[in-house]
Amino acid sequence: MPLHKYPPKIWEALKLQKGIYARLPQHYLCSLQDSAPPSPVHWRPLGVKYRLSPKSGHRERVQDVPIPVYHPPESQSGLWGGEGWISGFRYAKDDKLSTRLRKTWKPQLFNRELYSEILDQKFTVTVTARTLDLIDATPKQDLNSKFGLDLKRAMLLRLARKDTELYPHDPSRREKIYNCYKGEEEAEWVGLSLEEAVEKQRLLEKKDPEPLHKSLMKKLVEELAIKKLSEPQIVEKK
Repeated sequence: MPLHKYPPKIWEALKLQKGIYARLPQHYLCSLQDSAPPSPVHWRPLGVKYRLSPKSGHRERVQDVPIPVYHPPESQSGLWGGEGWISGFRYAKDDKLSTRLRKTWKPQLFNRELYSEILDQKFTVTVTARTLDLIDATPKQDLNSKFGLDLKRAMLLRLARKDTELYPHDPSRREKIYNCYKGEEEAEWVGLSLEEAVEKQRLLEKKDPEPLHKSLMKKLVEELAIKKLSEPQIVEKK
């Protein structure tokens, strides 16, 4: 007898089919199913299953095994471009016969002032050299930053709402930027975590309780109106 009715691997998928999770917008649920792997940052994939051995010349099987990367909490408040900490070992004095020492490799970080053309605002952000290379087009999987996703949502919302304060003296440039992005309904959900999306959906569905005297008064007015219409009208003859 299995211990669980459903295997634990599909628990997260089943959770999205019940309750308030199932009432989340369809475009947001589709974004959660986007399982595209992030671009390799700290390793280079071979892209093949077999290759010729440089030593023997025989065909051998190879695998693309990604290096495990730890993303510390501070990476969520900056733009690290998918880089993180890598834990491993090194040889003392570069001697393979010596003792192995534990080592953690960390990315080189810079504080840079970035300018957002859409928000027309400057930000001082912690970035890496890779982020500076990919600053114009970074996918969600490679961004891996809460700050970056929040910034992206703010930019999309301003574009969707067609804020006239953006380049007030250059309407043609403003319209050119506005015509490139999605609508406000989808932009409001971009970059939200599942917990944030559930809370947003709960607030959208929340209805303030109506006082009892208002509902009774409304019902009484409707009954009096019906009673008045049902009474015979007396028409005086001239």
